[in-house]
Amino acid sequence: MKKTYKIDVDCANCAAKMEEAAKKVEGVADCTVNYMTLKMAVDFAEGASPAEVMPRVLKACKKVEDDCEIFF
Repeated sequence: MKKTYKIDVDCANCAAKMEEAAKKVEGVADCTVNYMTLKMAVDFAEGASPAEVMPRVLKACKKVEDDCEIFF
């Protein structure tokens, strides 16, 4: 299942860091962050619940970019 989320991030480099961090979270099959549109597209692993995975994605992203935000 693929879902798109609005994000708030300061620069393209920060967006790239968020993308890499999100890809490492269990339950995420793939992730793409677009700085120009301020959107994050998350492809969830089979059987993963977005409601359970996204808080972990936000936590991982905050570790690399503490002032980022994901609106879900």
